[in-house]
Amino acid sequence: MKNFELITFATADELARAAASAWLDEIETAQRAGKLHCVALSGGRIAQKLFASVVELAKTRKIGDGGAPSLPGNVHFFWADERCVPPNDPESNFHLAGELLFAPLKIPENQIHRIRGELSPDKAAELATAEIRRVTSTAPFSPYPPPTKDRAGERRSTPPNSNSNPLAPALSPLKRGEGVGSQPVLDLVLLGMGEDGHIASLFPGAPAEIVHCPAPFLAVENSPKPPPRRLSLSYAALAAARQVWVLISGAGKEKALRESLHLSGKTPLGRVIQLRKSTRIFSEIRSN
Repeated sequence: MKNFELITFATADELARAAASAWLDEIETAQRAGKLHCVALSGGRIAQKLFASVVELAKTRKIGDGGAPSLPGNVHFFWADERCVPPNDPESNFHLAGELLFAPLKIPENQIHRIRGELSPDKAAELATAEIRRVTSTAPFSPYPPPTKDRAGERRSTPPNSNSNPLAPALSPLKRGEGVGSQPVLDLVLLGMGEDGHIASLFPGAPAEIVHCPAPFLAVENSPKPPPRRLSLSYAALAAARQVWVLISGAGKEKALRESLHLSGKTPLGRVIQLRKSTRIFSEIRSN
């Protein structure tokens, strides 16, 4: 079986509405089960459409108390990446979510765990790591041999009860084959994808200390896309998440999407797909 699900849409608006509806389903399922729902948000144009769709659907579904549209108290918000800017800066992903999602739905501050982009990248990554470990559950995360191609051209399945395809030895944070401890487990990570195949603030050609970072969050000092200083979830944290959804919209991304979906795709999205047993891709762009 393929380790990704590709769902295509005619327009970005249709994509955003479908992803918003599916996300609200996940939130309500967790609420009924009495569980937290810990989600990591991203920025970008498609995130703006997603947030607007969530607010609209929360109204039509009458999610919330007293008739006012809201989200349940079991939802806790983190970020897949953030720019090293103050929280009120227009470049801030937190600022974007605050205006388009949190304010309209009146999300309480204790459910929002922003990255401190106004601090030095290393300090912000340290605090973000401590906060995500405080709130979320953790799961064992040990590298196994990488998925291999069987005779049908499909990746072999991973060990049972695993959240992800565990890191292959070549990608192990310890660069060896033994266990690498545990990662905080997010219930859902919402990502976009750039024209070069980057996701979060993980870019092509990143140095080994980023690719092999064992911490949940890492500092990016020289991003090829401005601003240069950023924070990002690590590959290890993305691999450990229960679900990763990638929302792809906008011109010029066809080549990166095709490469990412290839069995040995070398883009950052391709790397994430290979690390996991399941990644859901909502795309306005067809891969062929």
